Amino acid sequence: SIMNERISEFISKQTCGTLACVDETGSTWCFSFFYSFDEENKLLFYKSSNDTRHSIIIHGNPKVSGTILPDKLNFMAIKGVQFEGVILSADDPLAAQASAHYHKKHPVALAMNGEVWTIRLDHVKFTDNTLGIGKKLNWVRTADAVQ
Repeated sequence: SIMNERISEFISKQTCGTLACVDETGSTWCFSFFYSFDEENKLLFYKSSNDTRHSIIIHGNPKVSGTILPDKLNFMAIKGVQFEGVILSADDPLAAQASAHYHKKHPVALAMNGEVWTIRLDHVKFTDNTLGIGKKLNWVRTADAVQ
């Protein structure tokens, strides 16, 4: 399905998000991440080490949810994204360009250890109070688009 232009434009302009994951005992964990956005395939890429708590959790349960707020907050014009998705395995065809895509946006990250991970966005809810209080736009990946 086609993502509303306002949603994709918002995600493209920001740089940082928060991701939440759940381990096998049901315990939750959040972390912040810098990302690059593949608008065509609706993917977020981020870099992290395999030995972090969140990476260990994600290896066991790749389902995640998260938020993206504006890099510059404006309390008079609340905007933000909430999303659900799945971390793709490194050998997934959609993850093939992850490292190149991420490092193009964040070249300084080439000096950091770690892997580039791929979040397949499956559901995005965008709140934009500049369109009117409580205005929300939704996007859902259709079943035929999930590989």
